[in-house]
Amino acid sequence: MDTKLTLKLNQEIIEKAKIYASQKKVSLSRIIENYLNSLTNDFKNDSSVEISPFVKSLSSGKKIPADLDYKKEYSERLMNKYK
Repeated sequence: MDTKLTLKLNQEIIEKAKIYASQKKVSLSRIIENYLNSLTNDFKNDSSVEISPFVKSLSSGKKIPADLDYKKEYSERLMNKYK
């Protein structure tokens, strides 16, 4: 449920924020709502971090060994690729 909120802010800041919102094609109310949401989410007692669906889609599910020499692996792949 959306509720109206009245704020007193410096006029110059409001004008700059309106220009920013217009350039981003988002309402000033939405920007403020997202900002307040991010502030209040910082106070959650649990340490869980929400991972975006895009980042989740990048994971392969494979475990990477802690002692992996990625430079060696990369150079071997290149050598095999260009044989």
